Amino acid sequence: MATYLITGASRGLGASIVSLLASQPESEVATIFAAARGNNSAQLKEFTEKYPGRVKFVQLDVGDDKSVEEAARSVEQELNGKGLDVLINNAGVMPWIQGGIEKMDDLSETFDTNVTGVHRVTRQFLPLLRKGQQKKVVNISSSVGSIAMAPQFQHLSTPSYKVAKAALNALTVDYALTFAKEGFTFIAVSPGWLQTDLGGSAADLPVEVGAKEVIRITNEASKDDTGKFLDIRVPGWNSKGGPNTYNGSEIPW
Repeated sequence: MATYLITGASRGLGASIVSLLASQPESEVATIFAAARGNNSAQLKEFTEKYPGRVKFVQLDVGDDKSVEEAARSVEQELNGKGLDVLINNAGVMPWIQGGIEKMDDLSETFDTNVTGVHRVTRQFLPLLRKGQQKKVVNISSSVGSIAMAPQFQHLSTPSYKVAKAALNALTVDYALTFAKEGFTFIAVSPGWLQTDLGGSAADLPVEVGAKEVIRITNEASKDDTGKFLDIRVPGWNSKGGPNTYNGSEIPW
C-alpha cells in the first residue's frame, strides 16, 4: 500500500490525480495527502468527505518555508512512524506576458513557485521519503521547458514559465544524481497540454487523460529511470503533427 503527497491538489491536474488515486483499491493506494494553500476547494472537500481517513488535506504553500516545514511535521504525525512513498510536485504557475521576453517582469515570482518551491517541498519531505518503500519524486514539468524544442514553442508568450521549467528539469537531474545511491527515483514528467484553468479550454487533452498518464508513469518508473524527462502516451497523437505528439518517449533536454 503506497502513500502519496500531491502539491497543488485543490484543482486541475493535482485534483484529478488525487481523485484517480482515491478510486484505486486500498491494497494499492493507502493514504493520499492532498496539499494546497487553502481548504476552500469544493473538490478537496468532496474528496475528504467521500474518502474519510484516506484522503487527507494538508495546508501547504510552496512559496513559504514555514508553511512547508509545518506541512512536513503534520504529515509525519499522520504517518506515525511510517514513510512517504511518492511525492508529486505539481503546484505551479504559468503567467502570460504580452510582448514576450522583452517585457518579462515576473521571472522571480514564477521561479520561486515552479523551481524553488519544488526544492522547498522536496528537501523537507526527504526524511519521510527515505522511510518509504518506493522513494519516488515526480516533478510536473512541461515540454516547453525543453531547450532543444524551444523553436517549436517560440510563439507562446510564457517566457518565465519556459525558463522555470527548464530550471526544474535541471533540478530534477541534480536530485537524481545525488540520491541515486539511496535508491531514489526522481523524474520530470510533461503531462501534456491539458484542459484546466491553466491550460485553457482549447488545450489538447482532458485533464483526466494527463492525470491517468502521470499515475501510470509514476507506477512504472524504476530506479533505472531516475533523472529522465518523460512524455505521456496518448494513442493517435503521433500523427497529429505539431510539437505535441504524446508518444511516451523521453523528451530532449
